[in-house]
Amino acid sequence: MSFLQRFTALKSRFIGDQMWSGPGERCGPDGGAAPIRDVSFHHPGGPEAVLLIHGLTGTPTEMRFVGKQLAAAGFTVYGMQLAGHCGSEDDLLETGWTDWYASVEAAWSEIAKRHDTVFAAGLSMGAVLALMLAARHPGAIKGLALYSTTLWYDGWTIPKLQFLLPLFLYTPLGLKYRFVETWPYGIKDERLRARVVASMESGDSAAAGNMGMAGRSLRELRSLVAHLKRELPRVTVPTLILHAKDDDVTSVKNAEYVERRVGGPVRKVLLDDCYHMITVDRQRHRVARESIDFFRALAAEGVAVKIAAE
Repeated sequence: MSFLQRFTALKSRFIGDQMWSGPGERCGPDGGAAPIRDVSFHHPGGPEAVLLIHGLTGTPTEMRFVGKQLAAAGFTVYGMQLAGHCGSEDDLLETGWTDWYASVEAAWSEIAKRHDTVFAAGLSMGAVLALMLAARHPGAIKGLALYSTTLWYDGWTIPKLQFLLPLFLYTPLGLKYRFVETWPYGIKDERLRARVVASMESGDSAAAGNMGMAGRSLRELRSLVAHLKRELPRVTVPTLILHAKDDDVTSVKNAEYVERRVGGPVRKVLLDDCYHMITVDRQRHRVARESIDFFRALAAEGVAVKIAAE
């Protein structure tokens, strides 16, 4: 058996049968690299603001439903776009976790100029970035909503020997390897899944995110998580954790880890009829309702404290 055959067999066993491509291979429908499109959104509302942060290789579109519901409930909503996203995989490869976090800082800084009360909510890696924002600005973020927090990939679709992945990522081949999303793509609703997959396959990353992710971007996520773990005790604001029991990408252990290590009060809700993309899947209405109720209660407490101080 040749070296390549042995490597392929080991890779299949340890990492899974993911498609090889190499970085930057994903192109737009016209055959050229898809340009970055700004699909961030803003819904004017009341004095309390909510910053919504999407996930790695994702798009603000995955936060739109929750954003509209929050706006209808009276919040001003800002659906931001992370650096390097909503374009080609080459665009994403030109950025790292410090760039992604810097874009969150910049968005929050602008929002804070117009709102005294700012909440933050994030999906997957967006939840990690929201936690870091709260840790680095104590008291500035009044509350967090964390959707499918992703500290490590250990859901039921992930190969059981994925613990060897860090070793692979620190090899030249690992940096260039391209991990491609596979069934069920984080979505339990079959009709919705079909629409999302069609958008990804067409190269419309602004609508549905990128189909694949290079090893370099995954290594950047691991670096971000390593930094966050040291800062979690500094997160003292009230936190809402929403996670699917059957998350195909990140198990409930991710939510439990955050619950044990943050320094503030936590409300954890486990959902029973969706997968990883809880902001768009079957229980998106409950995700929105839980978020609205949580932020409303915190806003009311803030008003009560202000009145008492006066």
